[in-house]
Amino acid sequence: MKFSIDKQERYSIIKPEEENLNSGVAPQLKSEFVILANEGITNLILDLSSVKYVDSSGLSAILTARRLWTNLGTFVVTGVDHPAVKRLVEISKVDSVLTILPTLSESTDFVLMEELQRDLQAEAEGDLESDEL
Repeated sequence: MKFSIDKQERYSIIKPEEENLNSGVAPQLKSEFVILANEGITNLILDLSSVKYVDSSGLSAILTARRLWTNLGTFVVTGVDHPAVKRLVEISKVDSVLTILPTLSESTDFVLMEELQRDLQAEAEGDLESDEL
């Protein structure tokens, strides 16, 4: 499976360079998600702009990433542009459990805002703990 990974300071973007996200490539994508999670990547953006078809195996890989990043940080899907991919998202109703944003720019902004919110929350919790001492 061909894909690109762009690692930034606060997030990484993984972009499959395949037209079909199916049973032939989904296991490799799942493995890559596990590797990125184990590397400590806290925020991941999955860019599907090159993908024209997703089957149930591909959907399973995407949901694996969502599960992995539930406790790590933020997981966002972007580039759901092709009609067959949009249709699968609508039919499977995964848009109710995934954060799907229209553009990469919106996705990076969202991830950075989520990161800021977590930092502020952690700081506030730290202030509460020091007040209790």
